[in-house]
Amino acid sequence: MDHQGLEIAPGALWLREALDRPAQEALLAAIRSVIAAAPLFTPRMPRTGKPFSVRMTNCGPLGWVSDAAGYRYQPFHPDTRRPWPAMPQALLALWTAYAGGAPPPEACLVNVYAAAARMGLHQDRDEDDLTAPVLSLSLGDTCVFRIGGTARADPTRSVRLASGDVLVLGGPSRLAFHGVDRVIAGSSSLIDGGGRINLTLRRVTVSA
Repeated sequence: MDHQGLEIAPGALWLREALDRPAQEALLAAIRSVIAAAPLFTPRMPRTGKPFSVRMTNCGPLGWVSDAAGYRYQPFHPDTRRPWPAMPQALLALWTAYAGGAPPPEACLVNVYAAAARMGLHQDRDEDDLTAPVLSLSLGDTCVFRIGGTARADPTRSVRLASGDVLVLGGPSRLAFHGVDRVIAGSSSLIDGGGRINLTLRRVTVSA
């Protein structure tokens, strides 16, 4: 377990094996319960309606959605219209451990990657509170993760995020462009049938 972490960009801390295998299995079971209550849906790009290559859902008081109307947070599932399930306690514990005393997270995005899925370079900037870090946890197959600077044209570097790894984007990297170039199929036995699940915790509103 990597307790210290590696700074891969200013303010971007990579903690390898932050969760051991039993903890990963327990969290995967909790996320399966989240998905049962809030089924996966396919987000679509604003304006064009082009589908993402990942499927997703959310847990916590708020959830991130994307459709032809734009990117936004809302308190209910776009299809079922029911409130999002509660965030698993294990995720809240990770936030407490690694978010540097930031106010509690309000949204956890659950992105499910099949072998061919990817995520283009983007910034996480739909939140009102941009001072709290973004905390990301990987489960399942390893991915090739790319991170740059706060301008799209800034140089980038790539690392391989494996199951149980945590990545914290804070400080100068809070608005860094980042994405997933590819998933390395068969690199983990955690998820039956393969694939990757990424859990991204975010503070959305400014704490009073």
